[in-house]
Amino acid sequence: MTDNDLSRIKELRAEIRKHNVAYYESDSPSISDEEWDHMMRELRNLEAKYPDAYDPSSPTNNVGGTPSQIFAPVQHSVPMMSLDNAFDDIELDQWIKKIDRRLTSSAAIDEFCCELKFDGLAISIRYENGKLVQAATRGDGSIGEDVTHNVLTIRDIPKFIKDAPQLLEVRGEVYLRISEFEKLNMKAKQLGEKAYVNPRNAAAGSIRQKNSSVAAQRNLSFWAYQIGRISGGPDLKSHFGTLEYLSSLGFPVNQNAERVTSGKHGLRAYINEYRLKKSNFDYEFDGIVIKVDSLKIQEELGSTAKAPRWALAFKLPPEEQTTKLLDIEVSIGAAGSATPFARLEPVFVGGVTVSTATLHNEDQVREKDVRPGDTVIVRRAGEVIPEVVGPVLDKRPNDLPQWKFPKSCPSCSDELSRPDGEARHRCTNYYCPRQVRGRVEHFAQRTAMDIEHLGEQTIDLFVTEGLINDVGDLYTLDFHKIQSFEGFGETSVSNLELAIESSKSKTLGNLIFGLSIPHVGRTNADLLAVSFKHLDSLIEASLDELEAIEGLGPVIASSVFNYFKEPKHRELIEKFRSAGVNFVGPVLEETDNTLQGKVIVVTGTLQGFSRDQIAEAITSRGGKSPGSVSGKTSALIVGSNPGGSKLKKAEELGIPILDESGFQNLLKSGEIN
Repeated sequence: MTDNDLSRIKELRAEIRKHNVAYYESDSPSISDEEWDHMMRELRNLEAKYPDAYDPSSPTNNVGGTPSQIFAPVQHSVPMMSLDNAFDDIELDQWIKKIDRRLTSSAAIDEFCCELKFDGLAISIRYENGKLVQAATRGDGSIGEDVTHNVLTIRDIPKFIKDAPQLLEVRGEVYLRISEFEKLNMKAKQLGEKAYVNPRNAAAGSIRQKNSSVAAQRNLSFWAYQIGRISGGPDLKSHFGTLEYLSSLGFPVNQNAERVTSGKHGLRAYINEYRLKKSNFDYEFDGIVIKVDSLKIQEELGSTAKAPRWALAFKLPPEEQTTKLLDIEVSIGAAGSATPFARLEPVFVGGVTVSTATLHNEDQVREKDVRPGDTVIVRRAGEVIPEVVGPVLDKRPNDLPQWKFPKSCPSCSDELSRPDGEARHRCTNYYCPRQVRGRVEHFAQRTAMDIEHLGEQTIDLFVTEGLINDVGDLYTLDFHKIQSFEGFGETSVSNLELAIESSKSKTLGNLIFGLSIPHVGRTNADLLAVSFKHLDSLIEASLDELEAIEGLGPVIASSVFNYFKEPKHRELIEKFRSAGVNFVGPVLEETDNTLQGKVIVVTGTLQGFSRDQIAEAITSRGGKSPGSVSGKTSALIVGSNPGGSKLKKAEELGIPILDESGFQNLLKSGEIN
C-alpha cells in the first residue's frame, strides 16, 4: 500500500463525513447523490484492497448523520439501516448471485418485492395499543431525533389505529409533493425569502423544526414501507404481505409496489417500466428498492453493519439539460488536493437549479474536452451539484481554447504539483489557508477535541484574519479582537472561550486523533494513548516500538513515526504544552486490569455502548481493541448486525466468540467462557 493510497482513504473519509453532515444534519447537501456514491464506492474499494486501513468510524461502517442536540434522542429498538446500491444490470445480477450463495437451501430466490425509492426523510413511528406515541428520524441508524410534534401534523399519518397490535413501529418516508414544493417556493419568492433547492430538503427541513406550525403549513405527505417492530399482531410471512397489512390499518402505501415472481427478468421489467414513468409522478423518486419477499429468508440473510443483505437500491439514470459553461475553477481540499469544478449558467435540472458541478481532476476535463464558453450537457444526479457530461460540439464557438490546469494554488498562490501516478494535483504548502481550515475543522469535531461554537464560517473568518495558522493557535486566540467582529457578542465569545478551555482536558486519544496524523482513526488514536500513556512517550517512540503494537499495522506505525519527526509538528506540540492541553493517557488501576494482555475485537452494535465507549471499556482495563481479527485475537465480541468477515475469520482461526452478556462478564472477570 502506498502513502498516496492511504492519503486518499483519509481524504475520502473526511469529505464524505462533511457531506453527510450537510445532507443528514443540515438538510442542505452540497454535492450530488451520484458524486457521493462515486466517492463512497472508491472508499469501499480502497478499504477492501487495504484491510490494514480499517477504521470502525469510517463512513462505510456508519449510517446517516449525528442526531441533532435540539431534539430529544430516541434509541431505535431495531436499527434503521441504509441500503447498498446497484447502478446497472451487472451489479443487480451480482447481488442476486451473492444472496443465493448465502442461503442454505439449493433453490434460487425468484420472489422479490419492488418499491419506488422515495426522495424524502426516513421516519420511524411507534404505536402502543393503537395510539401514536413517538416518531423519530433515522439519525445515525441507532439513535434518532424525537420529532413527534411535527409528525402529528401530517394528515396522511394515522394518529390512532383500530384493531391495532399491542406494539407497532412503522417505518416510512416523509416527503413533499412536487406541486406543494412549487407553491412553497412561489410563496418564498413573493416574500423575498430564499427558495428551497428541492422537495427533499424542504421536507427534511420542515420535520426538523422546533415549531410544529412550520410542518403543519407545508402539507407534507407520507409513504409507509416497512414494519420495524410488532408485538401482538398477525403472523406475517412476506414483505408484500406486510405492505398489505399496513394498508389495511390505514397507512398510505404506495400503489406502485409490486411482488415480482419471475426473478431477475421481472426485476428488469419493473425497473425499465418506472424508468420511463419517472416524470409522470407528483413526487420524486431516484431509484427502485428491491427486497427479498420472504421474511423468513430475510432473517436468514441478515445484515452487515450498515445494510440488510436482503435489500438493494437500484439507482435510476439521472436527468440531463444543457447550459453554458462560464468558467472552470479549482478548489483546494483539506489535505491539499486540487479539484476542478465548473461554474455554470444557472440551469433547472429535474427540480433543482444548479450553478456549479464537479469535474474531478485534470484528466477528466481533458477526456471530456469541456472549455469555458462551451454549451455543455449537465446531468442531474439526484441533488444539488450535478455532473458535466460533455460539450455540445455543434454549439462550440470557433477557436475556443482548451482549458489548462493552473500552475498555482488559488488559495495561497504556491505551486500546484501532480505527483507521479496520481490523478490529482496538490498544493504542498502546509500553511495554505484552505488546508489550515480543514485541519482546524477536524481538530474541533465532536470525536476529536469537541470544541462547540467553532463552525466552518467562524474558522474561515479566524484564518482569513490571521488569528489561526495552525490548530495550536486556538489556545492563544485574541478574544478581545474577536468581540469586535460583526456577529460576535459577549455571550457568543464567552461560550467559544469556555469551549476551547474545556477541550484542554479531553483525553489523550481525542488529542491524537485531532492531530490529523495520516491514517490514524479514532480507534488507533485510543490504542496509541493506552500503549504509551503520555504524548511525550509517543513522540519519542522508535519505529520498532510502534510496529510492535498489536493492531496498529506497519503503514500506520510509519505514518505516526514520520509525523512526529517533522519540526512543524514538534512546534505544534509545544503550543499545546504551553496551553496546558492534557498529554496524559488513561491511568489503569491494577485492580481493574481484567483484560491485561488480551486483544478483544468487536463487531456489530452493543446495547448501551457507543463505538468510543467499547474501545474505552477494553483499553481502560489493559486490553487492546484493534479493528480486525488476527491470530493474536483473544476473543471476538458479536453484537447485533455484525459484519460477516470478522466472524468468518474468527471461526476459521478457532477464536472464542462471545455475545453481549459474555462481553459484560469479560469486562468484570477477564474470563473468556
